[in-house]
Amino acid sequence: MNRVYNFSAGPAMLPEEVLKQAADEMLDFGGSGMSINEMSHRSKAFDGVIETAEKDLRELLQIPDNYKVLFLQGGASQQFAAVPMNMMKNKKAAYIVTGQWAKKAFQEAQIYGETVKVADSSDQTFSYIPDCSNLDIPEDADYVYICENNTIYGTKFHTLPDTKGHDLVADVSSCFLSEPVDISKYAVMYGGVQKNIGPAGLVISIIREDLIRDEVLPGTPTMLKWKTQADNGSLYNTPNCWSIYICGLVFQWLKKNGGLSEMKKRNEEKAKILYDYLDSSKLFKGTVRKEDRSLMNVPFVTGDDALNDLFVKEATAQGLVSLKGHRTVGGMRASIYNAMPKEGVEKLVTFMEAFEKQHG
Repeated sequence: MNRVYNFSAGPAMLPEEVLKQAADEMLDFGGSGMSINEMSHRSKAFDGVIETAEKDLRELLQIPDNYKVLFLQGGASQQFAAVPMNMMKNKKAAYIVTGQWAKKAFQEAQIYGETVKVADSSDQTFSYIPDCSNLDIPEDADYVYICENNTIYGTKFHTLPDTKGHDLVADVSSCFLSEPVDISKYAVMYGGVQKNIGPAGLVISIIREDLIRDEVLPGTPTMLKWKTQADNGSLYNTPNCWSIYICGLVFQWLKKNGGLSEMKKRNEEKAKILYDYLDSSKLFKGTVRKEDRSLMNVPFVTGDDALNDLFVKEATAQGLVSLKGHRTVGGMRASIYNAMPKEGVEKLVTFMEAFEKQHG
């Protein structure tokens, strides 16, 4: 078996022991004589899977009792519409635009009400997080929206915005379960799981119960009403059973490996190895303001497109794959989520050092 170190932004690496367990159970899950992919989502066996997954997630994040956990389809992008549909009582919302996904969410919300851009970092290619300590938020705004970790640009809100009493909605797709968080600071937290938790095709939404209500925007599809999903325990229709199952195994892996405090420690250690090298390198440089750097996504460049392409090609040959950066930033990007071992980052830096000696 020739496993590579996969630095993809998503779908991304999964813990090897999780993949092995899934392989072992592929033909016979729990003595049922069938795969998880074949069984009814109404069966007792699957009830156990989804209930255990929610219990473990609640434990990991210490989710308060007045929050619902929903396992939904459509990815994070579908929540760009679901959020305003379910939350826009006054048909007004404030958005902080720090990257492509926040920008897309902002544009989507314009369909449903007045959206006010209260902070924006597009002036420097989203390479920093703007000061959000004293924003001009309309008093009648229904919520304030952020994308907490920007996968493409490698920035992270290390301090949450002062929402001045308004509900905070956060897309946490690329930092989900990477560190402990205080859920009570959020009205809604959601994320696609394909970056840091599981396979593509699932979004997990954690929603304060008072926001799950019948009063939604006229024309909201039944499937996009949070109340529909909450009332049916995420089983209104057939969910992504496979992804929920794998996420459940990852939750157990996280618990076994010390929980989110340990993940934060490991992630800080991995990121430090890479950022320390970038800060000392004469050939490579990071693209993000230091105080806003993400622990999950690390973009870097050489300043020469041909050299960038050569680096990606030669790295791939060394088993360091999916390092090509997003087209809007160029260069390279290393996504070093929970499942990326420290050895993978060390091997990357060793390769970067050799490449710099040859081409620097």
